[in-house]
Amino acid sequence: MSVEQELFQRSGSKCELCSSTEDPQIYEVPESPTKGADSSILACNTCKEQLEDPEKVEANHWRCLNDSMWSTVPAVQVVAWRMLTKLKNEGWPQDLLDMMYMEDDVKKWAKATEVADPAAKSIVHRDSNGVILEAGDSVVLIKDLKVKGSSMVAKQGTAVRRISLDHENAEYIEGRVDGQQIVIITQYVKKL
Repeated sequence: MSVEQELFQRSGSKCELCSSTEDPQIYEVPESPTKGADSSILACNTCKEQLEDPEKVEANHWRCLNDSMWSTVPAVQVVAWRMLTKLKNEGWPQDLLDMMYMEDDVKKWAKATEVADPAAKSIVHRDSNGVILEAGDSVVLIKDLKVKGSSMVAKQGTAVRRISLDHENAEYIEGRVDGQQIVIITQYVKKL
């Protein structure tokens, strides 16, 4: 059976990301550790075009990942994770990323493009002790922090789980404190 036949059979002849039946095409997932159907997905023209050209990405189109991120196909999981990661500044993709589960080898494949893009790795976030912080880490506040724009005070000793990193400034991370997403300066946190 050819790769194309295998993909059409696996997907039911529709896009594995948004379920569109309009002209599905093969999309080879970059940095794949394997070849063939396991390294490819079937994607509609809209999804494929936006995957290949970041300038054409429409965030609302990718709300379909709410369903496809639960696929058991590793290639679909990788594409969903990468697109949600690109869009996480929109707000809603971060919630989906927080819920998403992938095996370690699949997550390593998903993160492979970060290594391929040296600009993405040029900013290094460090806590108050100089320990490198990564997205998804947990930190604890070492000082009471007033939250700008609200009357809330984030108390010293508060644990902030699954932080996200600001890709433009090494001093800023984001996390949820008392149900509110806030920006935190790295010099006021310690990695757990």
